[in-house]
Amino acid sequence: MLSTLLAFLGACTLIAASPGPSTVLIIKQSLRSRRSGFLTVLGNETGVFIWGLVAAFGLTALLAASEMAYDVMRIVGAVVLVGFGVQTLWQARRSKGAVEGGWEGAEKSGWASYRGGLLLNLANPKAAIFAMSFLPQFVPQGAPHLPTMVGIAALWAVYEVGYYGLYVWFVGRMKAVLSRTGVRRRLEQVSGGVLLLLGARLALES
Repeated sequence: MLSTLLAFLGACTLIAASPGPSTVLIIKQSLRSRRSGFLTVLGNETGVFIWGLVAAFGLTALLAASEMAYDVMRIVGAVVLVGFGVQTLWQARRSKGAVEGGWEGAEKSGWASYRGGLLLNLANPKAAIFAMSFLPQFVPQGAPHLPTMVGIAALWAVYEVGYYGLYVWFVGRMKAVLSRTGVRRRLEQVSGGVLLLLGARLALES
């Protein structure tokens, strides 16, 4: 059981370390404040847990088997990514010439940050398919399938809260540099561009 747990946590680390839309959004929100960044992490990991539950009940198999259902989710996910990208670029444009500290006034509400993380994760069909293929590999032989799957889905989400929390902490530690309006605007522009590209790639996938 211990070796299975260590292998699972190692796999979780590799997954979290892989760059993706959630990572970009978490860093972007952390540029505003640690609170926004951490609430985005909580929203994202709520989505991870939800997909884990869906996988535990076998519902993601329906998504994998239905090309139409997958395509609908893929297009929805692409629209969400493009929407976040456009919003980020617009915010970067509006910040041009802002005085020091102006970003704090533009900080999103806690609910908006949480909702953004949750929405981005739930709109990603790859997250659903991945949960279905990833979690069952770590169910020990002879263990009750449903409660074990729910348990490791919860562990996956909690572990990633800690992992992405380090991103939030690091961005906070770099606040003195990142608070410069020009630096933060450039980072917002890069984040927005990356989200747009990820959305376009998802939309064009066959």
